[in-house]
Amino acid sequence: MLTTFDADEYILTALRSGAAGFLLKDTEPEQLAQLVRTLAAGGVVMSPKASRAVWQSHPGAATVDDEEAARVGRLTGREREVLVLIAEGLSNAEIGTRIHLSAGTVKDHVSAILTKLRVGSRVQAALLAQRAGLLDEGQRCPESGR
Repeated sequence: MLTTFDADEYILTALRSGAAGFLLKDTEPEQLAQLVRTLAAGGVVMSPKASRAVWQSHPGAATVDDEEAARVGRLTGREREVLVLIAEGLSNAEIGTRIHLSAGTVKDHVSAILTKLRVGSRVQAALLAQRAGLLDEGQRCPESGR
């Protein structure tokens, strides 16, 4: 979704409706072009203003519940690594390049991640990764150095 509105209800509605990203029109043109290419390649993108709005307006949503924690706990180390890179907005090809896997293998990992987490999109998986603390500096995957 590309919009001038960063109101929480727009952001949440877009994400719940399956948007692969949420960008604001004040994004620099060069960055916007790159983000659109990332989306087209299957990546996830979120305007920093939009992500802050989601987390600040819904502090309870920023914590993972026991069921979600159990689902994240079922991921293999490699799947967790891929999930972190999904949350960073990388496409399958970019993830493959980063961790030395074919795009097809990454696609298989993404499918397994979505199934194990019981989510319908990369955005939902990325949000769950954030809530589970996988994006915190101390939770980075040693295999990728991330």
